[in-house]
Amino acid sequence: MNLSRRGLLRLGATATAGAALSPLLAACGGGSGAAPATKAQGLTIKLPTYVPLTGAAKPDLPGTAAGVPEGYFTYPKELFKAVAKPPMSGGTVTMASKTFLPPPPPREQNAAWQEIEKRLGGKAELMIVPEADWPTKFNTMVAGGNLPDLFPYVATQGVNNLPAFVASQCADLTPFLGGDAVKEYPNLAAIPEVFWKEGIVAGKLYGIPIPRNMVGGLGFYRADLFAAAGIGDLTQITDLDRLAEALKTVTSPKDRRWGLVTATGGLFGMAIFQQLFGVPYEWRLDQVTGKLTHAIETDEYRAAVEYTRKLREAGVIYPGSEGFDSLKRKNEFNAGRAAMTSDGMPAFLGPTGYLQTQKKIDPKADPRPMLPIGDKAVAHLNNIVFAFNLVKKADQAKVKETLRVADFFASPFGSEEYTLIQYGLEGTDHTRDDKGNPVLTEQGAKDTTVPWKYLAAPTQPVFDASSKEAVTLVHEALAKMIAVGVADPTSGLFSPTEENKYESLHTMRSDRVTSIIAGRAPVSDLDQLIKDWKAQGGDKIRAEFESVIQKTGGTS
Repeated sequence: MNLSRRGLLRLGATATAGAALSPLLAACGGGSGAAPATKAQGLTIKLPTYVPLTGAAKPDLPGTAAGVPEGYFTYPKELFKAVAKPPMSGGTVTMASKTFLPPPPPREQNAAWQEIEKRLGGKAELMIVPEADWPTKFNTMVAGGNLPDLFPYVATQGVNNLPAFVASQCADLTPFLGGDAVKEYPNLAAIPEVFWKEGIVAGKLYGIPIPRNMVGGLGFYRADLFAAAGIGDLTQITDLDRLAEALKTVTSPKDRRWGLVTATGGLFGMAIFQQLFGVPYEWRLDQVTGKLTHAIETDEYRAAVEYTRKLREAGVIYPGSEGFDSLKRKNEFNAGRAAMTSDGMPAFLGPTGYLQTQKKIDPKADPRPMLPIGDKAVAHLNNIVFAFNLVKKADQAKVKETLRVADFFASPFGSEEYTLIQYGLEGTDHTRDDKGNPVLTEQGAKDTTVPWKYLAAPTQPVFDASSKEAVTLVHEALAKMIAVGVADPTSGLFSPTEENKYESLHTMRSDRVTSIIAGRAPVSDLDQLIKDWKAQGGDKIRAEFESVIQKTGGTS
């Protein structure tokens, strides 16, 4: 089973290529109470019932079932117990996870690991694989029939035919978690249904989601620089012509300041502007006819390309920044060389985030998350989950034990278990500051590199102990973006042609659009690009997706 690289280019479209779910699933709203039945590949599936956890830490800023996360200004001083009794009765559960960090101390030298096993009630045998080695290791496990009890599936590093893989190798979790059955696992039940939809494969629930914050974001802007252009608040900008004027006013080459700084592969900021113009995320589905229109075929995409090109022609975009790497782009934005940049929401928080970094450089700096502008703006739902985890096919008792272990790792913010997973043992791995926030010790910085958080996870809170302002800004921005969020209606649908052609079509599109915006090709070349895209596989991909949509009835 060969690895799929499509998801790497799809920038966060983490629902897998092989899953055959209804194209409307990701667009359906969530809510508490009994979960609705969902049609996927002609089958009816009941998603896990969403049951908010009682006794959990009270957030400073509330979350919603639609995916808006909870916000916390400080860490709860009084922790609660999220798991009533150990999920295991001795024995071993095998797990695998990839890591982005150096290897942690082994169990024998890791107090946090030992405490986690004590609370689990059994041995946690975790295979930790460096991120770069994961594709090879995953294929080796599959080929050798050595899959662990719980393991991740990531769209960029998985198998081409996911339905066939899960049917032969993985446990169907529908009878264990569907509807009210999930109540046996309270922490998993506290995950809203919008995240569970990402784990549906071929009309059945196979995946346990690792929730994220739904959207990658619209980038960031410097409110202080906009204020100098006469805009005291972003709500004063009601259309994109006004935004362009503001960016022109901010731009002052003699002061080494421009409206926007971009980076290699950034298409001169198109990631921001295509959302502001209302471009669909990959595809747009006509819910009446079941027909698909690709993003590049829409009037909104053409308008975004023309708009971005005019900004470049007006000298608004930092000259040469299309060749910057991400660090150079970030450094220039931090230094006040640009009023806007494109980056993901996590880049804002923490001691190395935009807010605190820029305040250190200039106390008057006022970076903020970019917000939707105008009534056509959308936010692409490209960050719903980090990935999802699969359970190896086994007898009912073993599957239930594995789910209880996953429920442990899904313990929410403010619980004893979450604190142990994230910060290790108090006294050994962390201490509390004068506000009660956990601070890692030198040993804790090592012990907590074990990637437990990638095995299962609660909804991801917005928390920054060092800045109430940062938490408020990010929470408000996420709420506004999620409210206008649009999903890729083909997320989860399987197209053999797309599996084979996505990378080449993506590269062609990126290169040609870059040439148009850079002025090396006329805007009319977009028409030829669409023709070439259709001829070289786009139309066939569309037909394959529409065929699946017809089989599902196109409803959720």
